[in-house]
Amino acid sequence: MTQAADHPQAQAGEMVIVKVGGSAGIDYDAVCADIAALWKAGQRLILVHGGSGETNRVAEALGHPPKFVTSPSGYTSRFTDRQTLEIFEMVYCGKVNKGIVERLQRLGVNAVGLSGLDGRIFEGRHKDSVRAVENGKVKVLRGDHTGTVEKVNTELIELLLNAGYLPVLTPPAASYEGVAINVDGDRAAAALAVALKADALLLLSNVPGLLRNFPDESSLIASIPANDVESYLEFAQDRMKKKVLGAAEAVQGGVRRVVFGDARAGLPVSAALGGAGTVVS
Repeated sequence: MTQAADHPQAQAGEMVIVKVGGSAGIDYDAVCADIAALWKAGQRLILVHGGSGETNRVAEALGHPPKFVTSPSGYTSRFTDRQTLEIFEMVYCGKVNKGIVERLQRLGVNAVGLSGLDGRIFEGRHKDSVRAVENGKVKVLRGDHTGTVEKVNTELIELLLNAGYLPVLTPPAASYEGVAINVDGDRAAAALAVALKADALLLLSNVPGLLRNFPDESSLIASIPANDVESYLEFAQDRMKKKVLGAAEAVQGGVRRVVFGDARAGLPVSAALGGAGTVVS
C-alpha cells in the first residue's frame, strides 16, 4: 500500500476512529499490529469492528441461517429476529471482540472490549418492523431487532481514553427502553466520530476503497468532495452503500476526513491515514 503525499499522517494527539468490517479477507493481525504501533507512538485511537462473515457461518452451523432483506430504497440489511440477535451478540461481543482485544493485549496495548449496549454507548430507537421488497412487492416484516444510532454517550469512552485504555467497540446498541438492537457498524462509527469531534474516520474493508466499476480494483475513486458524498452512492455495491452513507453523516457532522481503506494486508491504518484508498475531505 502506498501513502499519498498530499494526505499527511494524523498528528499524535488527534482522535482517529477506525472501523474494520467482518468480511472475508480482512487481516485482523495486520490491523491490530498497525494500531498497536500507532498507539505506542501517541496516536489517540478507538477501534470499531463488525463480524458479519463469522456471524453468517455460526448462524448456518446453528441451523438458523441469516436472512437478508432489501429496502424499497435499495439498502440490504440483516433481518434480526431475537434468535439472530443472540447469535449476533455471541459472535460480535464474544468471539470477534475478545479475539481483537487478545491480539492487542499481546502487542502491549491495554485494550478494553465493549458493545454499544454497555453503558448505552450507542443508543437509538428500536424498529420492530422493516419494509422489504420480496418478489417485486413491498412487505412489512415484524419481530425485527434493529435500529439506528441516534445518540452516542461518550462518558464511558472518555473515561477509558483518559485512563490510557484503547476502546474496542462493536454493535449491538441499546434502545431507549434498554433492549439490544442490531445497528450498522459503519454508521455507528460515524456517529461516534461526530460525538467525539474526531479528526479522521477510517472505514476499512476487503476492497481498496470505493470502486467506480466494482469489482475492478483499478477503478478506485481516489477522492470525493465532502459536499457531494451522497451522489457517489450510485457506485456503491451492497455493504459499501452504508459506508458511503456513514461518510456523508460524518462529514456533515464536522469530521474533517473520512477514508475508505483496505484492511487485507500491510499497514492498513497507516496507509489509510496517509491517503491510500478513497478520501472524503
